[in-house]
Amino acid sequence: MVVGKPIPDSLILRVQGPTDELPGLLAGAGVPLGRPVVVLVGGAGGMEANVVNAFEDLLRLVIVPVVERFGGVVIDGGTDSGVMGSIGRVRAASGARFPLIGVAVAATVVGGASEVVDDAAAIEPNHSLVVVVPGSRWGDEVTWISSVATAIARGSPSVTVLVNGGEISYDDVAESLTRGRPVVVLAGTGRTADAIAAARAGRSADPRAIAAASSDLTVIAKFDDVDAVGTTLEQLLSGRGAAIPQSR
Repeated sequence: MVVGKPIPDSLILRVQGPTDELPGLLAGAGVPLGRPVVVLVGGAGGMEANVVNAFEDLLRLVIVPVVERFGGVVIDGGTDSGVMGSIGRVRAASGARFPLIGVAVAATVVGGASEVVDDAAAIEPNHSLVVVVPGSRWGDEVTWISSVATAIARGSPSVTVLVNGGEISYDDVAESLTRGRPVVVLAGTGRTADAIAAARAGRSADPRAIAAASSDLTVIAKFDDVDAVGTTLEQLLSGRGAAIPQSR
């Protein structure tokens, strides 16, 4: 096991549960409640360099400005890899002020616990706060991410955005759909996102992809259609999701 260095206390909110205590704990840590929320899930690794670069352009041109305009909050897995590293870097470089909240299992982040998993990841340093939750493996954070999103939104619109993704991303999507949170799948980013897009078009036999694609809450957006992605997010964060056309 890797024994990590301590994480600065100013960056960490350690939570043991139950989840109904989250609103008070988050408010006590200075997190604004009752704001629109974007949950960012997907590839922590396995993303092609060109996809990472294009995604960071999308963040800079569309996603970050939309979140700023709506006074929103972004929630992700908090580690310095994949989509989480991208949003941290772009937020810092753009001077955006929206809260960026990571949610990570103690045993999967360097310094999160006395003993961590062999592939533990470092915390992304540009996050406003990282909520460290109980668990022993990657994936144990899935329900916590969704619970933190619900606690922060407090009835305001929220949306999950899937970029690329691996096996755990199917659980992230299922969790969001179960809670009634729309999921925007960025087709063209690879792996899980593309599998769900293929299932929507009838080109996949994967039951997990079919289940995600069959939900009325799942929106397939072409990754390279910047205007469409922006319009989709604006409509969902304004509560007008029913008017969004489904890309196929």
